[in-house]
Amino acid sequence: MHTIIISRSAAKDYGKVPNSQIPKINRTIDGLASNPRPSGYKKLKNRDAYRVRVGDYRIIYEINDEQLIILVIRIRHRKEVYRDF
Repeated sequence: MHTIIISRSAAKDYGKVPNSQIPKINRTIDGLASNPRPSGYKKLKNRDAYRVRVGDYRIIYEINDEQLIILVIRIRHRKEVYRDF
């Protein structure tokens, strides 16, 4: 089972997510601990990171299988998630 670490920028993003989306995002992040490559995940082209969709929101994360760590980098709306990345 992987350990989830949420970066400071992802924590800021999480604070801006509408309350209606928070339970879905929480379930998805919790699910990454047991299955870091869930159905529908995609590897990003520009860096060694992955994304998973949660409605109109995207969770960007990195996987370190050697240390069993998942680092959540961003949680943003699909229109904004790839800007300045």
